[in-house]
Amino acid sequence: MRYHALATDFDGTLVHNGNITSTTIEALKKFVASGRQLVMVTGRELPDLKAVFSELHLFRWVVAENGGLLYDPTSTKEMVLGPSASEKLVAALRDRGVQSISVGKSIIATWTPYEQIVLSAIHELGLELQVIFNKGAVMVLPAGVNKATGLEIALKEMKLSRHNVVGVGDAENDHSFLQIVEFSAAVSNALQGVQDAVDLILPLSHGEGVEFLIEQILADDLNSYRGASTRHMLPIGTNAFGDVELSAYSGPMLICGPSGSGKSTLTNRLVDAISEQGYQFCLVDPEGDYESFEGAVVLGSPNSEPQVDEALHVLEQPDANLVVCLTGVSIPERPAFFQQFLAGLVELRARTGRPHWLLLDEAHHLIPADWMPSTESLPSNWMNVVLITVQPSLLPQSILKQVETVAIVGNDPKPFVDDFVSVTDLEMPELPTDEVLEGEILIWTTESPSRVQRCKALKSLRQHHRHRRKYSEGQLPPERSFYFRGANGTMNLRAQNLILFCQLAEGIDDDTWQFHLESGDYSRWFAGSIKDDKLSGEAKQIEEQKGLKPADSKRLIIDAIQSDYTIPSTPSVTLPGAS
Repeated sequence: MRYHALATDFDGTLVHNGNITSTTIEALKKFVASGRQLVMVTGRELPDLKAVFSELHLFRWVVAENGGLLYDPTSTKEMVLGPSASEKLVAALRDRGVQSISVGKSIIATWTPYEQIVLSAIHELGLELQVIFNKGAVMVLPAGVNKATGLEIALKEMKLSRHNVVGVGDAENDHSFLQIVEFSAAVSNALQGVQDAVDLILPLSHGEGVEFLIEQILADDLNSYRGASTRHMLPIGTNAFGDVELSAYSGPMLICGPSGSGKSTLTNRLVDAISEQGYQFCLVDPEGDYESFEGAVVLGSPNSEPQVDEALHVLEQPDANLVVCLTGVSIPERPAFFQQFLAGLVELRARTGRPHWLLLDEAHHLIPADWMPSTESLPSNWMNVVLITVQPSLLPQSILKQVETVAIVGNDPKPFVDDFVSVTDLEMPELPTDEVLEGEILIWTTESPSRVQRCKALKSLRQHHRHRRKYSEGQLPPERSFYFRGANGTMNLRAQNLILFCQLAEGIDDDTWQFHLESGDYSRWFAGSIKDDKLSGEAKQIEEQKGLKPADSKRLIIDAIQSDYTIPSTPSVTLPGAS
């Protein structure tokens, strides 16, 4: 379920000429019975609202006084969300002949044509107040208090994100809260300015319009209107036609390509876009590549397995992002860990709609092709799940067949497309005939299976801090270690981290060093195993320089490593048999 709450205005939206129909009340009851929650967002003062509306108990929270007061109908608890109404201003308005004044806990309200008197009095008294209009009403509130700020506090109390809320209203003072919710609607009687700003104009007015909206939410969670809103698109690249964007709500996405080709760069840009929109993300990281990720809580390390309960507790907070690092979990145990974690994520998403995005780096470590979890732990769909892998067929066929978007990085996309279509039985799309350049990505949507979009990936705005200790001091597995073997394979010196690489490089003979240099082995290892495109690029430039002496190229590459990684100084080591 995507939408867990409906935030609705009262006058002019639920109510017409002071009346709310029995069918509207029944629709509200049906909405609550579905497991969703209602929030009223109104300019009315609470005593007045209670006097005219006896069904407040249907609402989890009431944001009254245009954001100045929060009320819990269940406990009758009230929270004043701003300074008390100014007695000086009330007295000044009465002295100036304003006859109709209503004073709440935080709000002072009157009607047109008194707005100029109100503005003049505020100015002369030097008060930090704002005036908000609602058709003929003139409302005075503390600066910065409005329906949006009140709704945000209510959602915080509910532990819900604004991205799981639908809003509906009709007048000027509804703009603020309709702008922050994921999906906004206006009843047909709404002011033109409100209609121009929302995602959906309802075909009916007042309560009947709200009834229609509730019917659409209950029918398919507004999936029929997925294309109605473009406010929350996620830009990941550009081409000649403008930005290339992903939908903020879509089926699974596959990012694939060879090691060192830019999968991490694209993943970082996607996380940037997710964060910029305020969506919550959870990134499962088997290799420790995101262990110092900015803007997220990181659980797990090489010496500590992450705890499922602790991870789920972090995600209970709508504004907390999470990286689950599995370097402390052995490769054979990772699918079982992920299955346990996934069961908790499925329950959390069912209850809150979060995390909005789940990103699985090295996804084949978590859900291998032969993955057979219990059906109870599987989600009913894999919406907003990103699968990052070197080879599509390493993943389960059942999940690959749900993929809606494929992003391919690297200069030779064909093998990866071949692999994907062989598993999914899709037709082969037409690929570019010219070379795919560095930094370019191909976007292929299964909705348009014959069309491949080519774009330049946007740079990530966040600093991707790699796990320095892992690569400088840790123990990379044998298949990811560097081996100094020489031209004739007479040596087999393993460097399982950058410290050992530097130590061995200092003592290795010139011929062995030069052989690996001319073969491009250093830049290839930095890209594929160390996963550092910057270091790999620097090494490649050194490898391509003509006329460098082995001692000079060695020092340049070691200096490039030490500029980004903390490598302790070590004396030169002469290896047995080395000259």
